[in-house]
Amino acid sequence: MRALYRIDGELPLIGHIAFGVIDRGTNLLQLRPTSFCPLSCIFCSVDAGPRSRMRTAEFVVSPRYLVEWYAWSVRVKGLDAAHAYIDAVGDPLTHPQIVELVRLLKNSGLALTVALETHGALLSERLAEELDEAGLDRINLSVDAIDATRAKLLSGTPWFDVTRVMRVAEYIASSLRMDLLIAPVWVPGYNDSEIPQIIEWALKIGAGKKWPPLGIQKYEAHKYGRKVPGIKPLSWKEFYHALRKWEDEYSVKLVLSPRDFGITKAERVPYAFEVGERITVKVVGPGWLSGQLLGVSKGRVVTLVGGGRGLSTGTRVQARVVRNKDNIYIARIFE
Repeated sequence: MRALYRIDGELPLIGHIAFGVIDRGTNLLQLRPTSFCPLSCIFCSVDAGPRSRMRTAEFVVSPRYLVEWYAWSVRVKGLDAAHAYIDAVGDPLTHPQIVELVRLLKNSGLALTVALETHGALLSERLAEELDEAGLDRINLSVDAIDATRAKLLSGTPWFDVTRVMRVAEYIASSLRMDLLIAPVWVPGYNDSEIPQIIEWALKIGAGKKWPPLGIQKYEAHKYGRKVPGIKPLSWKEFYHALRKWEDEYSVKLVLSPRDFGITKAERVPYAFEVGERITVKVVGPGWLSGQLLGVSKGRVVTLVGGGRGLSTGTRVQARVVRNKDNIYIARIFE
């Protein structure tokens, strides 16, 4: 049984990889409103879904509270507005108020664009219409295979229906204002022959009205993610060689850069802690993954590792910061 955090105040929304706001030093801010996912993709880099073996907690954030932290981050970075990118260590469409989140971001006056990524398992024509009406500018849809059997295998989910997802995608491209970008994950040995078909389909249905129509992703074997048995990830050289070959074949841009989406470097939200710093952290509950605890210190969320079994909520512990990249904090408890 996983712990569930419904976050609507108290917990800071800077400091964790699984929820809140992530700033990577550009004019784009990642917003993570939920960590849930209906799928258990065999290549998932964050071990999401019902078949997760590492997760001990899930998170759902109030849209209004998340937008408050988004607005705070924009101001602290010295920007008039930023690109808001809604993603997740799961699927954003599992959030019951995802349409409200889009609407609040658009109405804030602080969003240059609002985009959202999904595998589409929960997407419908009606939900697409509601997101469009709320002001969503682009949906990045991961279609990893056109063949139904192959799509079920990659999703790790017997009920997943890629045909329905494709039907909704075609409706978005033909009938709605928002843009559509098709973003398959290329898993060598599993969907090699599918990628050219996906390119042809994306171009045929009219994806990419304003932004590039495709954003092909490279499968990577992450430490805490699912590793596809017997599959070695492509090297970046092999990956880009194939993309450039397909660019020539299909006359479409596939090697993308931040500039294609108006993303530029910007000041960062100030770091609260330096690596190696000793800090006092208040334990607030179990952590996201097995062996972790969730804590708070100086207005940041901190993931605690390296011990702490039996520590109760409210306990204050001493820990040393071992990671602070992108304002995501991990600290090791002193035994």
